[in-house]
Amino acid sequence: MGASGLIEIKRRIKSIQSTKKITKAMGFVATSKLKKVRNRLTNNDEYVKIIEEIVQETVNSLPDDYESLYTSNREGKKLYLVVSSDVGLCGGFNNNLISYFNDVIEDRDNSKIILVGRKGKAYFDKFKLKADKYIVDMQSIPTSTEVNELKYIIDELYTSGEVTEVNILFTFFKSPIKQIPKMVKLLPIEKKYDGQDKYIIEPNIDTVFKNAINLYIESKLMECLLQSRVSEESSRKIAMDGATDNATEMLRVLGIKFNRIRQSIITQEISEIVGGAEAQK
Repeated sequence: MGASGLIEIKRRIKSIQSTKKITKAMGFVATSKLKKVRNRLTNNDEYVKIIEEIVQETVNSLPDDYESLYTSNREGKKLYLVVSSDVGLCGGFNNNLISYFNDVIEDRDNSKIILVGRKGKAYFDKFKLKADKYIVDMQSIPTSTEVNELKYIIDELYTSGEVTEVNILFTFFKSPIKQIPKMVKLLPIEKKYDGQDKYIIEPNIDTVFKNAINLYIESKLMECLLQSRVSEESSRKIAMDGATDNATEMLRVLGIKFNRIRQSIITQEISEIVGGAEAQK
């Protein structure tokens, strides 16, 4: 390999250097977004725990003859809210989530699916899945408006009897290097008898229970969306850092190859010069 080989290696080095700049910049952006959304998740966690305790205590304190759609197990279709991402370059984030969903869904004919995220649709097509509704272009940090829109859709399907169970599938942020697909049951809420005394609900059971349920659904939706977003940005950071490291290694190998070829060319030129000088003696 001669001068043409050097030109080709130079071209590859230039291309990889440009790619490395992009992946490094995207890694910085992902780190910044991860910090912001993780802070939001941390601040939201305590609120969610309090709401869950209030709702569970309220449900446990309901009279035995009190009937509500939100605590009743009924036969019917199940709703699955699947939270994917709108943009790619986040490693196996979407593939792992949709693979998990494909494994855990029991009866596709008796299910309704709402898919959040533009990229999830490509994986749905891959696994030959079809959603009943697609929701795309959500904010990088979920807003109360978006949560309320999701809550309205879910509440309408659930209270009308079109679905009798609501599940959320999302990616749980376990650590910066580990994110796990997870499914949580949102509705109905089951009574848990823990031996504690029941509370007296005043002034009106219906009003208190309905308000508690609204807060519960909103807080759980926000929690799952935030968990998903933190996991997405963490996966993207890992993917971009890995791509940057790979680019660095490729540049190192190409640099060695470039120097070897250049040294070979120089050595050959020196040999030719020396040989020519010897021939003229």
